[in-house]
Amino acid sequence: MKKLSLRDLEVRGQRVLTRVDFNVPTDERDGRVVITDDTRIRESLPTINYLREQGAKTILMAHFGRPKGKPVEKYSLRPVADHLQTLIDHPVAFSTDTIGKIPEEIISHMNDGDVALLENVRFHAGEEANDPKFAEALAKLGDLYVNDAFGAAHRAHASTAGITKFVKQSAMGFLMEKEIQYLSGELEKPAKPFLVIMGGSKVSDKIGVLKALMEKADVILIGGAMANTFWKAQGVPVGSSRVEADKLDLARELLDLAKKKGVRFLLPVDALEADRIEAGATARNTSRVSPTHGISDGWQAVDVGRATIGLYEEEIAKAKTILWNGPLGIFEIPAFALGTIAIAEALARSKATTIIGGGDSVTAVKQAGLADKMTFISTGGGAALELLEGKELPGIAALSERS
Repeated sequence: MKKLSLRDLEVRGQRVLTRVDFNVPTDERDGRVVITDDTRIRESLPTINYLREQGAKTILMAHFGRPKGKPVEKYSLRPVADHLQTLIDHPVAFSTDTIGKIPEEIISHMNDGDVALLENVRFHAGEEANDPKFAEALAKLGDLYVNDAFGAAHRAHASTAGITKFVKQSAMGFLMEKEIQYLSGELEKPAKPFLVIMGGSKVSDKIGVLKALMEKADVILIGGAMANTFWKAQGVPVGSSRVEADKLDLARELLDLAKKKGVRFLLPVDALEADRIEAGATARNTSRVSPTHGISDGWQAVDVGRATIGLYEEEIAKAKTILWNGPLGIFEIPAFALGTIAIAEALARSKATTIIGGGDSVTAVKQAGLADKMTFISTGGGAALELLEGKELPGIAALSERS
């Protein structure tokens, strides 16, 4: 890699500003905030523990929610500081402000190996505006900078990009390194057959990724509401299903491109259709779709059908490298989750390198209890898609070059 790694830094006795992704899902129970999934916090532990072991003063920065540039109590990172403390079995000093005298005072009393967490960087409008003054005020709190927040690496914000102009050296943390290794390195020359499973609701969100992956993929399997747009583009009736009506030409263009590239581009051959999208709805499996038969009038496609599941399972069994991004149905409703769960189970059985490219497919794999069966699960949704597309991520581009 062309950028400095944490291992390249001499951190002992240094104040190391470390950008992490602690934007975790929470719930309120009995008047207190409870973290419902701490994966992103746990994924940052190798970097945090390394810094502690190497005798750094670790000053963590993160965003949480969308407070829109001002303090909002429900978006405070204090519950995250308390949770992190239990994970590392070491006190975590919490600063009630992000910049200024409060964090300066806390940091001045830190010993080598100590950890502090600054309040939500998005409590300041300068964060998302990438304001140089705010970036400089953050940089003043440390000597070195480490970015381990892959999930925010596609944002050119003060704490992910601007700050690097005001520190001696900046490097990627271990999670950032791992994300790049799998989403970029492993997929540079993937073991063949290389299978891509692309789900989710919008074709428009995945255009760049699909075009980029067609350069390497052998087979692409489509699911989710985006399949409806491809169906409609081929004249298949879609009933009341969600469709991007203004993207039909684009869908045809992608299908043509797949033919030119020799990529097998498979759409669902049947579907689960429901009379409404809610728990308890009436649902039934369609027969095979065709230009004369598709989703019934007034009904909506909510999952791939049984024949599609079987077809996709066969393709998964033959693959050597698999990338999956996006669910195949409205999996949040258990009755519409069969296709997504079946794909997760097929990946778990596979002997291929299995890469889950962020977003809702990560949630699906975890819900199925199969996270430990995957080779790699990305912590970034938008960042993962942009990296797969071949875009340069501002949070990585801003780091110090390795000489």
